[in-house]
Amino acid sequence: MIGIDLFAGSGGMSLGASRSGIDVKLAIEKDKYAIETYRSNHKQTVVIQEDIANIKSFEFANWAGAVVVFGGPPCQGYSISNQKTRSVNNPNNWLFEHYIRCVKLIMPDWVVIENVKGIVNLNRGFFLNQIIENLEAKGYTVTHKVLNAVDFAVPQKRERVFIVGSLHGIVYQFPKKSTRKPITVGESIYDLPELENGDSFHQLPYKANNSSSYTIEMRGESEVSTCNYVSRNSDLVVERYRHIPQGSNWKSIPSELMANYKDHTRCHSGIYRRLLENEPSIVIGNFRKNMLIHPKSNRGLSIREAARLQSFPDDYLFRGPLIAQQQQVGDAVPPKLAAAVFNKIMDYM
Repeated sequence: MIGIDLFAGSGGMSLGASRSGIDVKLAIEKDKYAIETYRSNHKQTVVIQEDIANIKSFEFANWAGAVVVFGGPPCQGYSISNQKTRSVNNPNNWLFEHYIRCVKLIMPDWVVIENVKGIVNLNRGFFLNQIIENLEAKGYTVTHKVLNAVDFAVPQKRERVFIVGSLHGIVYQFPKKSTRKPITVGESIYDLPELENGDSFHQLPYKANNSSSYTIEMRGESEVSTCNYVSRNSDLVVERYRHIPQGSNWKSIPSELMANYKDHTRCHSGIYRRLLENEPSIVIGNFRKNMLIHPKSNRGLSIREAARLQSFPDDYLFRGPLIAQQQQVGDAVPPKLAAAVFNKIMDYM
């Protein structure tokens, strides 16, 4: 089966598709740094750097065989945490129309759309219903479901809605949850090198005797840990970290250390959250902005640590400035979650 990735980002969904046996031929993305990352890791895929609104035709896509179009239109406007632009008046909430337009141009056998859970309830499901109705009008049999990444061997509690459509009348049945025990943060990252605030090392040796079945899988053939890049926080921020035990957040920080906030009591619960080592991670969204804290060290997560919690293998390299890499990792679809969805499609084939 041939795959086409729209809103490809850094390629997490493409990686999941590839692991399911899908030959990803084409990816479209407009962010230059995400494209650098995508091209570095998907060398056989044609990548077009373009705003999807400018994609007019697919006459060059004369492939033989079944096709699946997949992708996740930017979701910040649908997020429950983004109350300012969570409405029909936000133009970014309508980017799905360009996705649907491309589907109409290609008419693939399968369509897969990933987005945040918030789209289910936003404006009483207005946008979700718009997507489903548009696909059904073109002859697709559509199902949708909220899946939690932690149920599919990803060490992270991350709920996302998947919308799957078949052009051939197949009622897609979503994958069943894994029966294995959820993977914890400690099991995921404790073999990675010790780092300090602001460290920046492309390669460092792994720790000895700290491996788990998950870390062995993530390492694959890698002999060293890469992308060991950590944000350099101010002394004040590091001092705040010192007051936060595992599982707690900004509420553990003395008020005098939060004086620069207009009203720190209104901070989101995910701000200054120190991860619990014996549980799966909370959502790795914009982990730099939220200042997610390593379970033991007084610093933020490294790129590789966050990538591990997203289920990216260690040979997957991120490109661009640190802030761009952090955004790429946080925005990505966990490859293992994507693979579970695509595996079911391949079963039908």
